[in-house]
Amino acid sequence: MQKIACIFPGQGAQYPGMGKELAQNYREAMNIFDLASERLGIDMKRLCFEGEDKELEKTENTQPSILTASIAMLEVLKLKGIEPQIAAGLSLGEYSALVASNAISFVDAVALVKKRGKYMQEAVPAGEGTMAAIMGMERGAVADCLKMASGYGVVEAANYNCPGQIVIAGHTKAVEKACSILKENGAKRVIMLPVSAPFHSSLLKPAGEKLAIELENVTISDNKLPVISNVNAQVIMDKYEIKRCLIDQVSRSVLWEDSIRRMIDMGVDTFIEVGPGRTLSAFIKKIDKSLYVHNVEDIESLESTIVSIRERLECN
Repeated sequence: MQKIACIFPGQGAQYPGMGKELAQNYREAMNIFDLASERLGIDMKRLCFEGEDKELEKTENTQPSILTASIAMLEVLKLKGIEPQIAAGLSLGEYSALVASNAISFVDAVALVKKRGKYMQEAVPAGEGTMAAIMGMERGAVADCLKMASGYGVVEAANYNCPGQIVIAGHTKAVEKACSILKENGAKRVIMLPVSAPFHSSLLKPAGEKLAIELENVTISDNKLPVISNVNAQVIMDKYEIKRCLIDQVSRSVLWEDSIRRMIDMGVDTFIEVGPGRTLSAFIKKIDKSLYVHNVEDIESLESTIVSIRERLECN
């Protein structure tokens, strides 16, 4: 019997037109965009369906738009009779996972992530922080190189995405120095990322402190289905633990590879990436090629996912 996990993308997955096709064909999806627009006082349909890249790339726009598109897509998937038994999300995507598990309402989550985006952007002045993707190097080797660059400022591992791909973040000078050291020590590729802040580094602690205050005003419930936390790759169910993890998540490493392996250990064999893009699907294939991996972001991918899952059910 297949065990299904829904996984939700984070910042960087956005693109103009995301969610438009499903919203035009399913009232359940359009309702989510309407709810977001009403809660935030902005036209979320215009932002997601017609917004330009530059507008969508503003962190305080990116986060609520991706969350909205992801939950709209989830509503259609549920309408088709497919619901997750476990959930997780990459960084921002963890909020989508918590909405999917009924720990937080969608309208509260969309307002919260807009503020989260604003606080994360404000934590470090523009130009003082950055991130880079490191390809083809093991964790221990990356950690050793980061220590060598630490004299130039804060530089830390921000994301453990999949085997051979680690993202680092910190002060711009320290990240640039680390990149030079990493190349000298065998990294296959080093790519500076076009981001506006050093996300998931200790430099973002002020954003976490502001987020903690906002969380005091939001109703969080115990999860109705298991959610794997970014910060420890463990199941979180308790509402107090959820709040702690969301605060820590802003300035701590995202343990994505570890989270996927945790779900595999729990018997998950089918992953559905729900939201814009297919980045998480690519990560999972690098973690374990034997898994069944699907994505849902438009009519074609929705229908393909439904057919594949139903065929496997019939075979079983």
